[in-house]
This record gives sequence, structure tokens and C-alpha cells, in this order.
Amino acid sequence: MPHDHAHAHETHRGRLATAFAITSTVVLAQVVGAWLTGSLALLADTVHLLVDASGLAIALFAAHVSRRPPTSRRTWGLRRVEVLAALAQATVLLGVGVFVLVEAVQRLRRPPEVPGEELIWFGVVGLVGNLAALAVLAGRRSASLNLRAAFLEVLNDALGSVAVIVAAVVLTTTGWPYADTVAALAIGALILPRALRLMRDTAAVLLESTPPGLDLDDVRRHLLEVEHVREIHDVHATLVATGLPQLSAHVVVDTGCFRDGHAGRILDELQDCVRDHFGVEHTTFQVEPDTHPEHEHPTHA
Repeated sequence: MPHDHAHAHETHRGRLATAFAITSTVVLAQVVGAWLTGSLALLADTVHLLVDASGLAIALFAAHVSRRPPTSRRTWGLRRVEVLAALAQATVLLGVGVFVLVEAVQRLRRPPEVPGEELIWFGVVGLVGNLAALAVLAGRRSASLNLRAAFLEVLNDALGSVAVIVAAVVLTTTGWPYADTVAALAIGALILPRALRLMRDTAAVLLESTPPGLDLDDVRRHLLEVEHVREIHDVHATLVATGLPQLSAHVVVDTGCFRDGHAGRILDELQDCVRDHFGVEHTTFQVEPDTHPEHEHPTHA
């Protein structure tokens, strides 16, 4: 229902805004900490967190503009802004991950002195802030690509803060000079796989791949069970945005269905079938008499 949909959007925006406020506060604290301690691990975690804060800001903007109604020029409105925002976040994260790994390898040759005791406090501040942001986002993390991206970003930030704390403890208790650099490598290793996964998921939407979990062969089998349907071809399914799949197909029926008015009932049954079995609300079916396929373009399948 429209009211429920609007309420859900407001909930998403509220969660994103709260997470952004928490993350931004932690970024400021960790910037000070990275400057005072000279820790690469804390610097990596801070840059990672800064990227995530900007990502949350982008996600918040995307959640706002995606509510704009469709127009004759943009028939789906701006629903795909969330996909572009998630792709932008993934691209920046990939760059940060590569930078951290390169810098860490260089520091392995000559590790700088890093004060462990001060580093512990800033690591704890980061972890507490990340846990608070996780608590805000956890309940709705599956609702959209933006919320999913935001949740994964904050989760990895929390793991990064844990790495900083561990490095600080090792430095304080053993004085091992490579602890900070190893922690930075661990943080970089956390960033790269997540960035690549998010890139893969958003690229699949932009390339109009079949939505995850939707088996088009299974769709064909169900549609062919509708009475008077003789053939299904030219089947396409895409994901416009999170929770918005669409499907189209050409459906060949007995020619007599157009004479006795049964074609309209068949269309209703096709739409009900796809909605009830596969959860796809947006469908476009071209119902054709069995004499029509001979006029189809040969590339249709």
C-alpha cells in the first residue's frame, strides 16, 4: 500500500541519517587519533570510515530522490539512483583498499614507532561507534541495496576497529613494531572482497541480468500450464531496483481465444501465475494467436 511504502522509505532514511551522524562523529575522533599516533592501521580505518560516511550520505540522498514520482521521461522515477550510489561506494572502497595494501607493504620495510596505549583508546571509540551504527541498520539491512551496502560498510569498520585494538594491545604488551602494519594489511583485506562483491551485484542490475532467485525456465513451465497457452518465447526479466523486478514475454495461444474473448482471461491468469509463484508484480505479456510467430523476428527466442 502507498502509505506503508512511504512509511518504509521514511524508516530507511531515518536509519541512514542516524548511522551517518554516528559514523561522522567517529571519523572526527579517529582523524585526531591517526594524527597523534601516526598509526597506519588507524589511518586506514579512518579513511575507510570516511568513505563509509560519504557512502551513507550518498545513500541518504539516494533514498530521498528515489521517492520522486515517475514521469514520461523517467518512467521508473529515480529508483535506480540507489544502484548508482552503491556502485560509487564500491569504486571508492576498491581504491582505498588498494592504497592501504600498497602503503602497508612499504611500511613493512621500515615500521614507524606507534604509541600502543593511545591507539587502544581510539580503537575502542571506533568500535563503540560502529556497534551503535550496526544496531541502527541491522533491522532493515535487507530492504535495499543502499541499506545493505551501508550495513556491510559499518560491519567491516567494526572489524577494522577490532584490528586496531588488537594491534595496540600487541604493541603495548610486546613492543612488536610490525603489529600496526599487519593490522593495516588485515583492514585492507577486509575492504577489497566487499568492494568487489558490491560491484558485482550493482553491475548485474545495470546490465539487466535476471533477478537473483528467478529461474526463467521455471517461469516458462508455469506459464505453459495455463489453459490454451501453446508456446512462450522472448522472455526477459530484469531488476529495476531493490524489490522491483519486472518480466515480459510473448505468449502464443489458440487463435480461437481471440474470437471467443478468452484472451483477456488468459492474460489475467498469466499475471496471477507470475505474481503468486514468483512474486513479480510488474509484468508485460504480448498475447499472440498461434498464426503470429511466423511473423516474429528470427532473433526472438
